[in-house]
Amino acid sequence: MNKIESLRQEMRREQLFACIFPTTDPHNSEYTADHWKGREWISGFTGSAGTAVVTLTAAALWTDSRYFIAAAQQLEGTEFQLMRERIDGTPTIAEWLHTQHSQLSSLNSKLSTEIAIDGSCCTTSSIDTLIQDLRQHGGLTLRTNIDLLQRLWTNRPAIPQAPVVPQPIEYAGEDVASKLTRIRRALRQVHADGMLMASLDDIAWTLNLRGADVHCNPVFVSFLLISSRSSTLFVDERKLTPAARQQLREAGVDTAPYTAVKEALRQYPDYNILADPDEVSYTLMQAIKTCRKTVNSQLLIVNSPSPVPAMKAVKNDAEQRGFRQAMIRDGVALVRFLRWLKPAVEAGGQTEMSVDRKLTALRAEQPLYQGPSFDTIAGYQTHGAIVHYEATPETDVPLKPEGLLLLDSGAQYIDGTTDITRTIALGPVTDEQRRIYTLVLKGHIQLQMLKFPDGASGTQLDAVARRGLWKSGLNFLHGTGHGVGSYLNVHEGPHQIRMEYRPAPLHAGMTVTDEPGIYLEDRFGVRIENVLLAQPYMETEFGRFLQFETLTLCPIDTTPVDVTLLTDNERTWLNDYHQMVYDRLAPHLDDPDRQWLYATTRPVTA
Repeated sequence: MNKIESLRQEMRREQLFACIFPTTDPHNSEYTADHWKGREWISGFTGSAGTAVVTLTAAALWTDSRYFIAAAQQLEGTEFQLMRERIDGTPTIAEWLHTQHSQLSSLNSKLSTEIAIDGSCCTTSSIDTLIQDLRQHGGLTLRTNIDLLQRLWTNRPAIPQAPVVPQPIEYAGEDVASKLTRIRRALRQVHADGMLMASLDDIAWTLNLRGADVHCNPVFVSFLLISSRSSTLFVDERKLTPAARQQLREAGVDTAPYTAVKEALRQYPDYNILADPDEVSYTLMQAIKTCRKTVNSQLLIVNSPSPVPAMKAVKNDAEQRGFRQAMIRDGVALVRFLRWLKPAVEAGGQTEMSVDRKLTALRAEQPLYQGPSFDTIAGYQTHGAIVHYEATPETDVPLKPEGLLLLDSGAQYIDGTTDITRTIALGPVTDEQRRIYTLVLKGHIQLQMLKFPDGASGTQLDAVARRGLWKSGLNFLHGTGHGVGSYLNVHEGPHQIRMEYRPAPLHAGMTVTDEPGIYLEDRFGVRIENVLLAQPYMETEFGRFLQFETLTLCPIDTTPVDVTLLTDNERTWLNDYHQMVYDRLAPHLDDPDRQWLYATTRPVTA
């Protein structure tokens, strides 16, 4: 019996019409530990974003544009229908469930209206929205206190047990006590005595601790409960190294078992608590609501955004220094890789997966390297058009000395996190590839040259990177930029640069990527990405203005550039950037690598 049929047996037993499997865990993580990959287990789709829904007679999976091609391939031959989000004609989950229920209820008047979802793995706001959507579409109801995976997933991985270690103060730049003081000060401004912190990277940042529970993200599974006078970390205490225990003791942070958080919320000592509905799970929010301070008084919940992401997003001086040092080491590895790449491809025998292994090995030679910051995207020619393509033994293709290789990769160093994309001409390219490559490069450069007011949102900046693409009738559906953690998650908020409205303001000290791209299905894809740091530019009677410092140190391939399409300012920026890359990396390279870099970074002329 297959997984879906086994699931449907349990659904009939529990009198359920459908089950929803989101891509989440109890911490609203972007990337989840294997223990919570239920959507992947039931559907076979491995992307980092998506929702699977199974009814008694049908199944569907919703995902975004990054995974349209990959999802279509992985779902082929299964019962799951692919639902392309943000595409005209694609129904919402609630709309689709209503249609499915209407069809079945015409045959069975006693058909249940209940839909199961694990409330411990969904944020309060997502469940509230789903309840409203279902109510508007036929009165379907949600059951949040059941996890059918517990019964069906017989070989389900355990919750990770990786050690938790301190992040040295020389890289963190601020001790734990200071961070807790700042957090409590921010809480008082919204009239909260304390807060429940569920986001794993927020907890790691606050406590200056790092772990390895989640692939590529140096975080550890835990909750942090802050009250007016105490703080408690809920974690499997066996994971804490002696140094981590000592650091927590010195900061006055208590520890308790990971599973004890629900009961602790019921016993919360203060009279109000901030619980971010976009972060805290529906199950834990319900536990908070059961806490009574007196016979007739319930704990007041402050539904406000957590103050921590905005604090974490602004990098202090030590974190900024760490980024710059990490980028030098990363740049050295990338130069060695790029010098090796084209001759290796010409010699034959290289594939998408082999070049990924080579780059990873070169990075691993660098001091303070801890591992990749995400799984490498190495997409050759048609695979480059799959936005979040990840080569497998089944899809791995040989590289030829022609066409484009899109290579998106990153590394975790103890002093910083890197994220870089380069699209590389392995040999002759077509006129179309040259034109698209140059238009993407223009957008990439325009964003980095921008001067803008302190406090502007990323949405206000986004059009600068897209203007030339839009003029040519081109567009991309993913964001143009995201924050990057300081030896933390490679995707960090709250700020983003994207078309969709994101109100989070940009301030000096924030890191953000610049990664426009164009993807032509079954042909090729182009993306170019650097990590930037917002810095002061000038202050006038109209306020403070910011500019970007480019942190990433790696040459941009100029062989596919149509120089006639570049403005004088764009050409100057490119030449200045390459001079900076050479000046900063050359002292760390041996003669052959330095000579290669010198030749590669020579000025582009009109």
